[in-house]
Amino acid sequence: MLYTACHQWHVDHGGRMVDFAGWEMPLLYSNITAEHHAVRKSAGLFDIAHMGRLFFTGPDACRFLDTLLTNNVESLKPGQIRYSLVTNESGGILDDVLVYRFTDFYMLVVNASNRLKIVDWIEKQRQGFDVQIEDLTSEKFMLALQGPESLGILNPLAEADLSEIKYYFGLETQVLGVDALVSRTGYTGEDGFEVVLDQSQGMLLWERLISEGESAGLIAAGLGCRDTLRLEAAMPLYGHELDEQTDPFTAGLNFAVKLQGTDFIGKESLIAAKAREDRKVRVGFTMEGKRAAREGCLLYEGDQQMGAVTSGSFSPTLDMPIGMAYVDASFAEPGQILEADIRGKRIAVKVATLPFYKRER
Repeated sequence: MLYTACHQWHVDHGGRMVDFAGWEMPLLYSNITAEHHAVRKSAGLFDIAHMGRLFFTGPDACRFLDTLLTNNVESLKPGQIRYSLVTNESGGILDDVLVYRFTDFYMLVVNASNRLKIVDWIEKQRQGFDVQIEDLTSEKFMLALQGPESLGILNPLAEADLSEIKYYFGLETQVLGVDALVSRTGYTGEDGFEVVLDQSQGMLLWERLISEGESAGLIAAGLGCRDTLRLEAAMPLYGHELDEQTDPFTAGLNFAVKLQGTDFIGKESLIAAKAREDRKVRVGFTMEGKRAAREGCLLYEGDQQMGAVTSGSFSPTLDMPIGMAYVDASFAEPGQILEADIRGKRIAVKVATLPFYKRER
């Protein structure tokens, strides 16, 4: 079992600890609904140090990444961040990632459940490239501060003015007087920041943020509400909406694939996948009542199976069950009605426009 720098803090403050991809992580502290609302209304602090952080340097770092990723790396400006995918030769998704460009290096943030797989994949592809790759997941700590009060809480602790960071950009600065990478992305649908710094400084920053943010309504938040928040924002999750049998176009991630320009692994397969007309479509759906259709529930129109649920939960913000599914294209229009088979009982679901929640800017 692996532990983050804040593991003991989570235990001491009532975190319900679970095994997540080999890391013992807090699922929740009080309850998922309270933590969810705190992020939407004020701020929530997430320990995300379990996510992989891979650093790339050397003359061929950019060119190498462009052969691995579906999105363009060469066009990144210093400080810019881009969502991308790692695909195999058949176009299936090995992972969805964020690639960061800084002045002297690139950083790839990968999902905890896929880190070892991606590190192994990278090692198999690196021959012929002058590039140095370091997996600094254990040496670096990473947290996410999400919610409308995030800027006001974090900015006084940083050397740079974080209000100048645009969405999907980051910078090298100091936080609490130590070197750090601060970015502005997020996985909740809210404004917020991520901070990467040395493992030895992780606990100090975590406790300082908890202290400084208390008056603004900041609370620690676990992986449970991170899932309900990302579902409301219609952000796909690897192992649910994404896997090695799903291509990016079926997943609705066309924006993350650049078929013009640099060749990358899986490109030819994705050109063919884009031309297909028989693929399923990722959609959202809503339900009445309190009971949600969970992952794996089959969706029907009469006796004909039309798709399957990939994620489902009760939405604290919308006060109704919601979910995402892959369905036949003929039933992907918002407003159409299907039925979910929940333990042998058919319950109506209505196809909905994604995302379910979009913050006011």
